[in-house]
Amino acid sequence: MKNIIIFGAPGSGKGTYSDEIVAKYGMGHISTGDVLRNEIKNGTELGNIAKGYIDNGQLIPDELMIDILAKTYDALPKGQGVIFDGFPRTIAQAEALKKMLCERGDDMGIMLELVVDEETLLARLLNRAIEQGRADDNEETIKKRFEVYHSQTAPLAAWFEQEGIRNTFTWKGSKEVMLGEIFSFLDSVK
Repeated sequence: MKNIIIFGAPGSGKGTYSDEIVAKYGMGHISTGDVLRNEIKNGTELGNIAKGYIDNGQLIPDELMIDILAKTYDALPKGQGVIFDGFPRTIAQAEALKKMLCERGDDMGIMLELVVDEETLLARLLNRAIEQGRADDNEETIKKRFEVYHSQTAPLAAWFEQEGIRNTFTWKGSKEVMLGEIFSFLDSVK
């Protein structure tokens, strides 16, 4: 299986769809959110630095994320493909990811863009805050995260388009429908 970059706004389902893809295709999975939450939970130096950025709805500096990503990627079994969930979030990160993978004889593979309306995203994130007790899912921080997404991350979609790997899936009100479309696409490109 090719590497997959799963891309979308906060709350678009990147983690949910990544889990489904991993279960079906047996791929590796790098969730930068999970990696960072682990670092924060364990009180590491990186975790404490990351917490300051996350609590303010900001992105983690690129050099920190690239180091974490390379270490995590190198620890996974080779040849099964990896889903990058929550990374890259900027053009500079995308270029760094492309370079890091190229140094290992790999490429980015394909990008799956999840497009969901903002009203649905806000409702999902507020619900997640209740269910999972995530401090970074309060309305003020969510709105900051949307602003950061629109100004810094959304422009990355055009970069993926230029790379020829952008594939867009639009929310139609059902996880099952969207998942079916994604699986059908992935079955055609394996």
